[in-house]
Amino acid sequence: MQTTFTPEQLKDPAIQRSNEILRSCVHCGFCTATCPTYQVLGDELDSPRGRIYLIKDMLEQGRPADAQTVKHIDRCLSCLACMTTCPSGVHYMHLVDNAREYIEKTYRRPFTDRALRWVLALVIPHPTRFRLALLGAKMGRPFARLMPDARLRAMLAMAPKTIPPVSRNDDPQVFAAQGPRRMRVALLTGCAQKALNTDINDATIRLLRRLGCEVVIAKGMGCCGALTHHMGKAAQAHASAAANIAAWMAEKRAAGLDAVVINTSGCGTTVKDYGHMFRNDPLAADAAMVAGMAMDISELLAKLGIPPESFVSGTAKGVKVAYHAACSLQHGQQVKTAPKDLLKRAGFTVVEPADSHLCCGSAGTYNLLQPVISQQLKARKVQTLEAKAPDIIAAGNIGCMMQIGSGTGIPVVHTVELLDWATGGPRPRALAAAGPQAAGHRP
Repeated sequence: MQTTFTPEQLKDPAIQRSNEILRSCVHCGFCTATCPTYQVLGDELDSPRGRIYLIKDMLEQGRPADAQTVKHIDRCLSCLACMTTCPSGVHYMHLVDNAREYIEKTYRRPFTDRALRWVLALVIPHPTRFRLALLGAKMGRPFARLMPDARLRAMLAMAPKTIPPVSRNDDPQVFAAQGPRRMRVALLTGCAQKALNTDINDATIRLLRRLGCEVVIAKGMGCCGALTHHMGKAAQAHASAAANIAAWMAEKRAAGLDAVVINTSGCGTTVKDYGHMFRNDPLAADAAMVAGMAMDISELLAKLGIPPESFVSGTAKGVKVAYHAACSLQHGQQVKTAPKDLLKRAGFTVVEPADSHLCCGSAGTYNLLQPVISQQLKARKVQTLEAKAPDIIAAGNIGCMMQIGSGTGIPVVHTVELLDWATGGPRPRALAAAGPQAAGHRP
């Protein structure tokens, strides 16, 4: 694709990077085949190719974003299925992130939109605030139908029926390895996950310790910055990321660190991109080192290997698991086989939905800001998962788990919870809550 940026415009690193990406696009349209919003809406401007044209025009002209461009960029899930599909290697993620930052700087949104985004950025990255908000939303759920805005109704619906107690395992500390130490790893405990489901981090810590890992919960670590980064709030996102980089590098320099392990794939995609985010910053070297250490929990477990003798006989036998591949894992990080292989080795029968490459509609805050499209995508995903008649649905991202769980009666658990259970850990709470019909005959 030809571009017409001026030499002056190209002095801006964001424009320079956008220019590189735009010029790699040959507008073949392969991306439209796997774009969820194009499939739902059928509008060229709601496909990656259409959005690329809108972004190109906006950035080349150097004009403030207009309402049409904002509408179609906001509708993008950032699922990155287009990047997996693209034969030309167009790095759509960096392009749309640049566009969102540009929109945030140049476009004045309607008051309600500004207010909702401000609240989300203020609350969700902070677990204590988010927990309080969930309690408030839980009390407000009976009045959801009275809300005039679908986004407000979606926010009330987000609150789980039961909000888990705070886990002290998420506090800064070091968990010793069981047996000889093989690795020393830092665990990103997340922000939303700490309020929505504390079992995931607990299961991760137990399993890693069993496999000989010393697990560090670093002091000063917090939100990875993904939520605000994808809302175009660059300064806030960079502040969160910088705090994590400082926390993990302090651990690395003090006692060594072999990996930064992440069990929320949306966070993992962002942490692995820290090197790019800070490429023109004094933190560039440290950011690149942290990005290089970042691993999804399934990647680390595949590297460590779970010895066959670690699996408790009979736990997984006959249990059918429908594996949902989170977009941020299969497209953002290109981690596709490790979670399924691990579950199979544990003895589970693993099946996948027909549309395994498509988004469930969660996508960070997308289900709150674009609830109509999100609900359509959720209904499709739930239908294809339920068609496999599984006992359990497994996923590697808390957002997907909440989204799918709100549309089905089949228990939805994290992959690491099943692997922890299969190696001697407790039965996942979601299975117990679902009653005896949910693989209840298992230990």
